[in-house]
Amino acid sequence: MTSSGHAATDAAKGCCVPSRMTAPIVTAAPCAAPMPTLTRGDHVMDIPGGVTTIGTDAPVFRDDGEGPARRVTLRAFRLDAYAVTNARFAAFVAATAYRTEAERFGWSFVFRDFLPQGQVTESPEATPWWCKVDGACWHAPEGPGSSVLDRPDHPVIHVSWTDAVAFAGWAAGRLPSEAEWEHAARGGMAHARFPWGNEEPTDETGHLCNIWQGDFPQRNTLVDGFAGTACVGRYPPNGYGLFDMAGNVWEWTSDPFRVRSLGMAAKVRNRAATAARERVMKGGSYLCHHSYCYRYRIAARVGHAPDTSAGHTGFRVAYDA
Repeated sequence: MTSSGHAATDAAKGCCVPSRMTAPIVTAAPCAAPMPTLTRGDHVMDIPGGVTTIGTDAPVFRDDGEGPARRVTLRAFRLDAYAVTNARFAAFVAATAYRTEAERFGWSFVFRDFLPQGQVTESPEATPWWCKVDGACWHAPEGPGSSVLDRPDHPVIHVSWTDAVAFAGWAAGRLPSEAEWEHAARGGMAHARFPWGNEEPTDETGHLCNIWQGDFPQRNTLVDGFAGTACVGRYPPNGYGLFDMAGNVWEWTSDPFRVRSLGMAAKVRNRAATAARERVMKGGSYLCHHSYCYRYRIAARVGHAPDTSAGHTGFRVAYDA
């Protein structure tokens, strides 16, 4: 067990998407107040550089490589205030005719509660709540018949690392490094556990971030009003003016995944990550919960192959200062 009472095992990764290798439910709720249609990178925040602490000396999931804490020096940079939205991604596709990897593969993973009752799909044995759905992609998030037209200001999903890199290049930016992402997420608070500080989200409150409430994966009480993604900017920004750095969708970073610790387990994990060309994802998603996938903490991280996509994988763009 870890210092927070979580078993650091593969089973604890249940809400995280598996690799590609190994009557419909409404999943998008409207915003309480209309948001501007974010088709361009207009909302970009300046992030100061300097010496910062990344990682933690009190890891929850040691196998994920959350620790040890380390000091790094960063140049100043800029980061999108919001994750890339459906509207903004649609503009990219319209300008470039880009086809995402989910479209080229012909399928992506969809959370089982978002499918019509009785629909037959394939699911990985270890994570039966993830269903392989033919035709699921960024513009058809739950498969054929679904659409993002009613959720332009929700974060784009079913986006792989490769797709995110392509978009970032088109936007004259890049993906943030893991260190940049963590530094930005803390919003100027040196030891914050979450982007807003150290207050723990609970099943009774839904004002801090978009995560699961209830018993994962059996029951979502929807205290926050969202079964799936929330529109960007629904929750208060952190100290740097960044929204949704915890929950809502996992965000790709530029860094290869590796575990910074000694021991045979770390070496085995790093060999596997290198072979699969895994990249680091940060921030957790609407499926995270304290009892199971407690990865909406700033120091939390997972690694996935660059062609991975699912109904909770997204990204935001960084830019050189």
